[in-house]
Amino acid sequence: MSQNILVTGGAGYLGSLMVPELLAAGHKVTVLDNFMFKQNSLAHVCYHPNFSVVRGDVRVKETMQKLLKDADVVIPLAALVGAPLCSQDPIGATTTNRDAILMMLQLLSKEQRVLMPTTNSAYGTGDKNNYCDENSPLRPISHYAVEKVEIEKALMERENSISFRLATVFGMSPKMRIDLLVNDFTYRAVYDRAVLLFESHFKRNYIHNRDVTRVFLHGIENFTKLKGEIFNVGLSDANLSKKELCEEIKRHLPEFVYVEAPYGKDPDQRNYIVSNEKIESSGFKPAFSLGDGVVELIKGYSMIRNSIYSNV
Repeated sequence: MSQNILVTGGAGYLGSLMVPELLAAGHKVTVLDNFMFKQNSLAHVCYHPNFSVVRGDVRVKETMQKLLKDADVVIPLAALVGAPLCSQDPIGATTTNRDAILMMLQLLSKEQRVLMPTTNSAYGTGDKNNYCDENSPLRPISHYAVEKVEIEKALMERENSISFRLATVFGMSPKMRIDLLVNDFTYRAVYDRAVLLFESHFKRNYIHNRDVTRVFLHGIENFTKLKGEIFNVGLSDANLSKKELCEEIKRHLPEFVYVEAPYGKDPDQRNYIVSNEKIESSGFKPAFSLGDGVVELIKGYSMIRNSIYSNV
């Protein structure tokens, strides 16, 4: 069934892939974005009669009121994403990542549906075995994760909402980010041929950006069954340490060298093993492996060689 979907931040890293697929599925899609990175990543869908785009700010109440009025479904992607960017602009991060979402939730009717990306980085270092499922205690470390936890709590107080706790995302996008871990390490492998690892045993989970799109489509199609719930979304065979990630990249780029630093700490102290069993039991399975993503990134980086493709 066709629905009117509002995607805030829809010209970003995730939205630039998601919006074309929502249109292909028959939905009417409106994107609100401030285009802070000067991107034109949705130029290829401007021809589509069911696509609308608004240049604006999610923090402006009048803008959101007008756009929410016609929305059946809201996918709030607009955010300052990642610890470095949030540290660089903490006020912008709080007003966009927290305040704007709380305002949006107040403006919504009970009937309107929200599917929101949150983050499994909120698990911090997990329990003594570093194992986490949706019921594990949250120990957010970064400004970004702390506010995502607060927003998720408010989101779950609504009846018509789903929270997808995304693993570390990777893969090419029309609005590229090379600062994400897999993307960053692969970029270094392509151009520097080496990377220095701090706390190389620290583990985290990963998910391809196209599988993020797929899980949102899954959520829209199965909303009645999934609503009111939180789901981890990641590759169950990719709970990998940074060293293991480097070994996977080295399989595709044998000349790549990684060096484990005997001293020093990684500023990002995430270290956990995540269960994705709950979303898999709902019928969703990722389609893209970590290796698929590395191969894709190697191809993509033949077209990219500068620092504009990151959030910082």
